[in-house]
Amino acid sequence: MSHLQTFRVLPDIPEALSFLEVLSRNIWWCWQYDAVELFRRIDPRLWDGCGRNPILFLTYIPQKRLEELAADKSFLSHQERVRSQFQKLACAGRGDNGSLPARRYAVAYFSMEFGIHESIPLFAGGLGILAGDHLKAASDMDLPLVGVGLLYRQGYFRQFLDQDGWQQEEYPETDIYQLPIEKAKDARGDDLYVSVAGPDGDITAAVWRLNVGCVPLYLLDSNVSVNPREIRDITSKLYIGEEKMRIAQEMLLGIGGMRALAALDIHPAVCHMNEGHSAFSSLERIAQIRENHHVDLKTALEIIPRTTVFTTHTPVSAGNEEFPVELIRPYLVPLEERIGATADEILSWGQAQGAPPDSPISMFVLGAHMARYCNGVSELHGQVARRMWTHVWPEVPEYEIPISHVTNGVHIPSFLSRELALLFERYIGPEWHHHPSNPGNIRRVDDIYEEEVWRAHVMCRARLIRTCRKLMMRQYKRRNAPKEMLRDAELVLDQDIMTIAFARRFATYKRANLLLQDPERFEALLTDKNRPVQFIFAGKAHPRDHEGKELIKRLVQFARKSEIRNRIVFIEDYDIHVARFLVQGADVWLNTPRRPLEACGTSGMKAAINGVLNCSILDGWWCEGYAENRGWKIGSGEEYVDPAYQDAVESQALFNVLEEEVVPCFYDRKNGDIPVRWVKMMKNSMKMGMGIFCSHRMVAEYNGRFYDPAREHLFELLSEGASRARKLAAQRKKVNALWGDIRIQPPIQETEGPFRVGEKLHMTTLVDLGDLAPEDVTVELFYGLVQSADRVMSGKAKKMEMLEAHGGGRYLYACDITCRVSGRYGFTARVLPAGDAWARFQPGLLLWA
Repeated sequence: MSHLQTFRVLPDIPEALSFLEVLSRNIWWCWQYDAVELFRRIDPRLWDGCGRNPILFLTYIPQKRLEELAADKSFLSHQERVRSQFQKLACAGRGDNGSLPARRYAVAYFSMEFGIHESIPLFAGGLGILAGDHLKAASDMDLPLVGVGLLYRQGYFRQFLDQDGWQQEEYPETDIYQLPIEKAKDARGDDLYVSVAGPDGDITAAVWRLNVGCVPLYLLDSNVSVNPREIRDITSKLYIGEEKMRIAQEMLLGIGGMRALAALDIHPAVCHMNEGHSAFSSLERIAQIRENHHVDLKTALEIIPRTTVFTTHTPVSAGNEEFPVELIRPYLVPLEERIGATADEILSWGQAQGAPPDSPISMFVLGAHMARYCNGVSELHGQVARRMWTHVWPEVPEYEIPISHVTNGVHIPSFLSRELALLFERYIGPEWHHHPSNPGNIRRVDDIYEEEVWRAHVMCRARLIRTCRKLMMRQYKRRNAPKEMLRDAELVLDQDIMTIAFARRFATYKRANLLLQDPERFEALLTDKNRPVQFIFAGKAHPRDHEGKELIKRLVQFARKSEIRNRIVFIEDYDIHVARFLVQGADVWLNTPRRPLEACGTSGMKAAINGVLNCSILDGWWCEGYAENRGWKIGSGEEYVDPAYQDAVESQALFNVLEEEVVPCFYDRKNGDIPVRWVKMMKNSMKMGMGIFCSHRMVAEYNGRFYDPAREHLFELLSEGASRARKLAAQRKKVNALWGDIRIQPPIQETEGPFRVGEKLHMTTLVDLGDLAPEDVTVELFYGLVQSADRVMSGKAKKMEMLEAHGGGRYLYACDITCRVSGRYGFTARVLPAGDAWARFQPGLLLWA
């Protein structure tokens, strides 16, 4: 209907229960066990039926029940306990945009998706869950951080399987009035809107705010009446497949997101781009820095990278986004004057040096070009990323490419079982979750009795089995399955059998079919009478990934065999809610990616904190997490050229480790006692998760290594009319103009060899700097053990000091090196620009002797 007007009726909440409405409007409740239980105790079935969405839940509670609760002293006491915890938050009193002074110079965290809770469908998978955990941990730590994302009306798809096991997708419309969001307001108190000029007209977006504890998350929504239908659809679905719409989404996220923050009087000191989707934010930020601080483009380009963090998650070149220049250009032309550069120059920032002008725009290259702090998400992924992007820094040795790593972590209170949380409160202390990685807290895990740990886990496994039966019944009913199949669904799985879970995105490289490489051996594992095993599979394939869908279909059809159908199930529509049951209740978390294609993978971390033992390929985070006393490895971290051969070898390795190590350990019980060795491994797994792989550690690392230094850079560079930044810009201009005149001769070994360990060598080299001065450059001796005729393994750089000026721009440089390890060494010399890490490794500014 056209010209439809609306009104809304809210529940009549008694005054004594008014805090419930306050609580429902801040998603903080979702990681507070007591707060979740406060809602749940009102009506457990209704709570579950409403998708654990408190706003929807409160609208369905009968008025009579509300009146009962208002007079229930036990409930009111529980509510007061939660209210007290909420009010202890440093941010609890911040009600509107104007009360965020501490966040004016905050970290702005941009992400295409945010997985905070299953009732807020703004995520697709691990990237979004990580972003949600980042905000939660920042809130717990009261970090000055704001999130920026998009508000999707349909979000990611719901998954259903047809009779043959083929994945079907549905995109249900989200009722935004059932989400804990509110319209952001501008300085006049009006609803805030921002616009981005696009090829088909302005893209106007409303700005909404979602409170994640202390952290405001601002979400842009193009579904507003002033937009034509095609523009309204920009924020309809997460990761729209059509390229033109995808670019519009990312322009709105980056450029529109920065404009929204400016309209809210939030001027971030640091921008953190979570993947390349938000790389366009740097373009708008350049314009804002120029306007607010009256600097030219060259000066702005000294400020922006030194105050920007860029996290890459994709370990495959093909997975990194690239867009045609003709689709990007229309968005850049309107920015030319504000940025101070032509569209062609701006486009070149997203292309590797020397690439033709019509080369696609790489979102990685644009992100890296604009960020001094660039990182992968695990130690192995950092190595893979450096190897992947050598062409962006062609003269730099692989191990010196400026991509580091910060290993991901998970928000422990969001995923820890209630049973273990109670044990932690009793043995570690009621405030343990505020500092989960505190070494003292971790040591106290050893004080928990093994029997109590096992009993808690048995309860979690039983709950998982009941949930799987319920979900399988729902799946079969939806397909109108016959009664016999419904009866079978009621009896799937066994509460006392070792349970292995495989739950993740069904991309082919994750190899959900590795067990099906040997179906007879797999079946024997499932049907062993003495030591039986059961499997739970879950996960979605991308709608356009037909190979991934084929994997699901093959698994489902294998699971229908009469001999095993009660020992293997596939759970549809994997989401945070289902994941919570799996990571809390499984015995083993199985992970079989084709190394090194998994950047990190965080589901195994969520399992680990619950004492679920990981059995995984040594890829992603497990390279750092694996130890014999807390899980198992499949293979020894080999990498293969032939994928088929790799699958065949590692399939056998998987069966071997399950049959010879995992299953015997689980069933190793003397006189019917608990599996003592298994439980000790569970406790080690929990300690590992708390200490190394929690989001508090991750966010603290980002803060200490990146955010704090970047914030200091901003204040330093902008002080005294941005004089420091202007000097850096002038220096870069000078070095760029004169770099081609530099010549460096091969270094000379002044001392005859061979040498003994402990002896010193004196090295010299002659450098012609032309019109540059010694303070404009850094001259280094580069040396290391020789791997081949022209390759040095893990070379070291030693700064050479200017010894003599020979006139005419020529200088003699020298240094001493100490022989510390025997072997055959190679050495050379090089010249780099003087300055910080950002200045040193600018593409094209590295000269070798």
